[in-house]
Amino acid sequence: MNARKISPSRRAFLRQLALGGAALALGGHAVRGQSQPASSAAAGGRKLGIALMGLGRYSTGELAPALERAQHCRLAGVITGDREKGRKWSEQYAFSAKNIFSYDTIGDIAANPDIDIIYVVTPPGLHRDHVLASAKTGKHIICEKPMANSVAECDEMIAACRAANVQLSIGYRLAFEPHHLELDRLAKTRELGPFTKITGGHGFKVSRRTWRVEKKLGGGGPLMDVGIYVIQAAVRAAGGVSPLAVTAQEMAKTDRDLFNEVEEGIRFRLEFPGGAVCEGATSYGERMGGFRAEGAHGWFELLPAYSYRGIDGRTSRGPLDVPKNVPQQTLQMDDFARCVTTGRPTPVPGEMGRQHMTIIEAIYEAARTGQRVDVRA
Repeated sequence: MNARKISPSRRAFLRQLALGGAALALGGHAVRGQSQPASSAAAGGRKLGIALMGLGRYSTGELAPALERAQHCRLAGVITGDREKGRKWSEQYAFSAKNIFSYDTIGDIAANPDIDIIYVVTPPGLHRDHVLASAKTGKHIICEKPMANSVAECDEMIAACRAANVQLSIGYRLAFEPHHLELDRLAKTRELGPFTKITGGHGFKVSRRTWRVEKKLGGGGPLMDVGIYVIQAAVRAAGGVSPLAVTAQEMAKTDRDLFNEVEEGIRFRLEFPGGAVCEGATSYGERMGGFRAEGAHGWFELLPAYSYRGIDGRTSRGPLDVPKNVPQQTLQMDDFARCVTTGRPTPVPGEMGRQHMTIIEAIYEAARTGQRVDVRA
């Protein structure tokens, strides 16, 4: 089938989203209350300062380089358990050594005018404590996904940020990626009909012990780490609503010593209002990475669907004509900087992270009990 022609005005609109205004298309995810504005200097045009908490692979390979390309924010400090590593970062990224903090000195950030945002990039099991400590500084917060190890922890984090009058954003980079924005658009307009048959999977091989296979730090196995991407995409295809109920089954383990605390893989079925169903899977034992949503008048497909670069897709009308290989994390952090500066609510708030955690908890319960489990609000 020939690709559907897209008007110049629509093509320009899509490119504008990718180049800096992507999040504006995701309205309707407002947090309650009003966040405090950034400093007057930020309102006057300076880049907001971000301190990265946790200097692992994601901060090193993705977030720090993304901040070098950002227009509205910059790397202004780090929070690390290794002072020498922090010193090397300050030299490499040209920020003051006074902006190197330890986990015990997070409170000192409150009086530091260089830092406006703290980005929590530690393992999920530490997110609750680190967000609560960050909220006390009065700085706005980005917390990596998954938001926490439980819905109860999510509630504590949301409440703490609300009490401190700061915005809490979750590190959902794909909310700013053009292919996923097109999924949002199609789910809203129903040009292909409401999506009723949804499938997706995400996984990779884990062969050594890291925090990912420690329940206390990871909260679980691949469902928490990468299966959450399938859940996010399914919720988007369903128009943003949560499923009513889930069923699930843990996959057989090929390495019981490595996966003695968490699942190696899990399959799940999400039942949405209106009859839409998602068949999903996630694994630390095999590679997978696609997503597909089908409606009465056509289908939408991404392969690969969740990667940092190289996302590609098509519909039953032909290839998607959207910008490719956009800097996802740059768009994500720039948008949050604009949220902080203007007081606009983030499109990926803590409430969204909590929504996904309610689904994850239901999936784990369904896999444990073998029963169909209702998803609680």
